Amino acid sequence: MTSQHQNTPSSEQIRRAPKVLLHDHLDGGLRPGTIVELARDAGYSGLPETDPDKLGIWFREAADSGSLERYLETFAHTCAVMQTRAALVRVAAECAEDLAADGVVYAEVRYAPEQHLEAGLSLEEVVEAVNEGFRAGERRAKEDGNRIRVGALLTAMRHAARALEIAELANRYRDAGVVGFDIAGAEAGFPPTRHLDAFEYLKRENNHFTIHAGEAFGLPSIWQALQWCGADRLGHGVRIIDDIQVREDGSVKLGRLASYVRDKRIPLELCPSSNLQTGAASSYADHPIGLLRRLHFRATVNTDNRLMSGTSMSREFEHLVDAFGYTLDDMAWFSVNAMKSAFIPFDERLAMINDVIKPGYAELKSEWLFKQTASTSSSAAFEE
Repeated sequence: MTSQHQNTPSSEQIRRAPKVLLHDHLDGGLRPGTIVELARDAGYSGLPETDPDKLGIWFREAADSGSLERYLETFAHTCAVMQTRAALVRVAAECAEDLAADGVVYAEVRYAPEQHLEAGLSLEEVVEAVNEGFRAGERRAKEDGNRIRVGALLTAMRHAARALEIAELANRYRDAGVVGFDIAGAEAGFPPTRHLDAFEYLKRENNHFTIHAGEAFGLPSIWQALQWCGADRLGHGVRIIDDIQVREDGSVKLGRLASYVRDKRIPLELCPSSNLQTGAASSYADHPIGLLRRLHFRATVNTDNRLMSGTSMSREFEHLVDAFGYTLDDMAWFSVNAMKSAFIPFDERLAMINDVIKPGYAELKSEWLFKQTASTSSSAAFEE
């Protein structure tokens, strides 16, 4: 048996493995049952289904429909039930609990405060409610025997004009649970350079930010995010594959932008299931993550919208294990990549890598070794 197969993880091991998540949307990860209950409490009658199981199916089918309008409609429903302090606290707490139960030990969860003001909350009240929920979820997860740390990323919508305001908000709460800034929304027609004032402000404040780029639009979006705006990470960034040529003989030639991204170790927040839904790849086996991992880009694995994609970090890794034969070593590589790229201080990242992530994978690999030893011993005894 080759080492390629020696530590191929089972589904149960994938779930238990310490995972790191950098790209997850709070309004894209609600429990269907919670949506139904919050809608009832808020008097919101717009849900397409009121049975939680059927509603979960509707969200996934809408996201798979190929219709951008129907996909965006899904977020209209989740945001509609996230307009009060109590609702935000609950959703954030459940997010932390769900991620921890799935073996995520560190997560950066993003949301757009400007989308939660319809019931009269201020931007500050939104941030404080979400932070309160994350802390409550961390505590409850610990009581259940799971450990997780959650940081918030404040997102500005690229079609709106509040980016500088949200950037200033992120900076005010940077020592109170908010670890960075992001912009999201349709890339085409709304380049990141529209929000240069926000990015220049954050750079002056020595703060961190990621930018949704290279998901649907392509290389110009990535180039602007990096060279004009100065992004620390690329939200998705999957279209960097367009600057990589694979020749008939299997050799690879990187273009200037792809070389820059790899050489500078710029993290790619790749979201395989979501990328399939948006057409960035036709299957998991064809997803660019396989080539990007082989070429040693700073690739990370993420969920994007767990509800809409019907996914979790464990499911994402299960798909990649099936598609590429990834092992526990590969999972550890992706997880360390993500932790290196997190927006918390260096010493804290290093502690997570050395004290949580590496020991966790070593333990899982040792389980396989002892199982193999026991199996070999049993076979020998039977033969005698």
